[in-house]
Amino acid sequence: MQLSSDQIIFWQYGFAKLNLTIVTTWGLMLVMTLIAWLITRRLEHSLHISRWQHVLEVITLTIKAQIEEVGLIHSRRYLTFIGTLFLFIIMANLCAIVPGYEPPTGSLSTTAALAFCVFIAVPLFGIREQGIAGYLQSYMQPTMIMLPFNIISEISRTLALAVRLFGNMMSGGMIIAILLTITPLIFPLVLDVLHLITGVVQAYIFSVLATVYIAAATRSIEG
Repeated sequence: MQLSSDQIIFWQYGFAKLNLTIVTTWGLMLVMTLIAWLITRRLEHSLHISRWQHVLEVITLTIKAQIEEVGLIHSRRYLTFIGTLFLFIIMANLCAIVPGYEPPTGSLSTTAALAFCVFIAVPLFGIREQGIAGYLQSYMQPTMIMLPFNIISEISRTLALAVRLFGNMMSGGMIIAILLTITPLIFPLVLDVLHLITGVVQAYIFSVLATVYIAAATRSIEG
């Protein structure tokens, strides 16, 4: 049994590898980019818009509203980053219904990369809102003694983001694979649906946590 799509290697030269995770990740990004281009190339500002543009607007406004609920008043500043995270994760998980497709979110390398993006984005947003001095000072709140603990907290929550998404997606896939070999068809189908629901929930949780971390880094401005 394959524990991760990282183990399916198509090409390797030294330490450089081309595995299934890379193929599915880049393939998914290309598909999403093409879909986005097809939808946005003819945007209308009138009352008569296409169904796809309507869907896009609903998704955008929903994500924007969720960002504001977390506490980021100027949601447009963070919509691109948070929205991209959410859409990539949810698409990666939902495409699991495609035969032969292995979700890249079931690979620790992918979830670690997503968590690393959050790890880099949080201080960048914090510095943009508070300035370098103001942001660095937040690591020494409420006292200077908290500096090492705040740094450890920053690193540990990044690891938690990666491991949480990876663990949930990998475990769900493994359970379905096991049941396919020992039970009738109906039970794996039910679990497959539950696995898709879990994928949606995990995309939501990952995005909300990223938003919370950004809100914490910009709290002096957003209040």
